[in-house]
Amino acid sequence: MSAEALAGVPAGELASLQRVQQLETMIEQASHLASSGSISSRSSVAAEAPAAEQSSAFSTALQAATAATSEAAAPVSSLVDYQGSSGGEYEALIDQAAQRYGLEPSVLHGLIQQESGFDAGAQSSAGASGLTQLMPATAASMGVSNTLNPAEAIEGGARYLSELMSRFGGNTADALAAYNAGPGAVEQYGGVPPYAETQSYVTKVLGYAEAFKASHAQSATAAVAA
Repeated sequence: MSAEALAGVPAGELASLQRVQQLETMIEQASHLASSGSISSRSSVAAEAPAAEQSSAFSTALQAATAATSEAAAPVSSLVDYQGSSGGEYEALIDQAAQRYGLEPSVLHGLIQQESGFDAGAQSSAGASGLTQLMPATAASMGVSNTLNPAEAIEGGARYLSELMSRFGGNTADALAAYNAGPGAVEQYGGVPPYAETQSYVTKVLGYAEAFKASHAQSATAAVAA
């Protein structure tokens, strides 16, 4: 975040923001291990031990990030606004899709925040598009004919994530990793693969999910108090 943007952040939220940035540094350090050797020699038996160590380092960083997010729930929840749209206009669609497919709404919300920043017209150079950044083949298999249609994109993304959750025994981190890197990579490594991009992706989605839950808890408390 730029110095100009930080200048307008209240002191309490600034401290939380700095804590989040510190956690991101921890995650980057863990991810750095993932980029040193194992990815370029995945078929090598010698790479298996480093990969296990990298997965352990990532798990430790992920646990720290999740715990810290929960501890600072109130200020961290506001940080989502600095990343882009909070997706309020799609909240009903997200809740409905999550209910249909047995998902935690906050996780689906976090996935969309990370994938597209709630830009319904988002398109990647790889060919993914829409709120949930579905690839053409995946969209077709999920019954999505127009990924740029918010309702279809959310429905398709929720259905796909639900299938991945079932495939990986309800493990949210593994399902998210598969959403990003493909199911094969998760199966190959027996969990979140040691790819810097994927590890960062999982951490950010779960962080957004925690922030979303914290924000809604605050809203519910305020409503009761009123």
